[in-house]
Amino acid sequence: MKKLVRTFGAALLIWGFCAPGANANVIIAGTRVIFPAKDGEVTVRLTNQNTTPALVEAWVDAGQPDSTPDKVNTPFLITPPLFRMEPNRDQSLRILFTHSETPLPTDRESLFWLNVLEIPPKPSGPQLQGKNYIQLAIRSRLKLFYRPDGLAGDPIKAPGELTFKTATLPGSGALIVHNPTPYYVTISEFSLVADGTSYKVDPGMVAPMSDLRVAVRQLKQAPAVGSLVNFQSINDYGASVALKGTVAP
Repeated sequence: MKKLVRTFGAALLIWGFCAPGANANVIIAGTRVIFPAKDGEVTVRLTNQNTTPALVEAWVDAGQPDSTPDKVNTPFLITPPLFRMEPNRDQSLRILFTHSETPLPTDRESLFWLNVLEIPPKPSGPQLQGKNYIQLAIRSRLKLFYRPDGLAGDPIKAPGELTFKTATLPGSGALIVHNPTPYYVTISEFSLVADGTSYKVDPGMVAPMSDLRVAVRQLKQAPAVGSLVNFQSINDYGASVALKGTVAP
């Protein structure tokens, strides 16, 4: 899923001129990027839906939300990395795999993040003369899954391979979600039905061939074996898929 990070520019707070919310005008096609290793590169399309131009900067990080283009060290090159987008125009970003100082696993996916920073033009007009203002740059952050060639199984079917075990955390019940596949599985919605009551479960992302322990809020003891698990998973195309499971011992 996309994450929007608001970054304050060099401007100051405006009197009598407030924006109730900041929305990205540069729209990214899709909510995630799948990078097949065999292709060597992927293309991501951007669209500037605003009536004014925007300066756009793009980079890939390895999981640091506060990353900046000059400090990242990932095996990817983006072209163009910095460009001006005219209003109502499209722009393609090419993401190329270059090299990795530490070899990436070949038996499972690796997770990176695509950052797209939109910097709006400096406001102008007589209504702003002599006034201070605030200028927002908006950063969109999307998951980028580097997928080695020849991985076992089907990524579309991976969410259905998850298994659930009963567990506890301090102050609440919990589930251990096991992912036996070589693919990342993102759970966007999660609930547990126990004794006829539905309990919300913390969503999350389960790494390949790994476990994720998640809290079952408002349930104070370990979930009963056989309890029904309902969850929504996000597939390669950004679509939400509803699935079910049961709690094992």
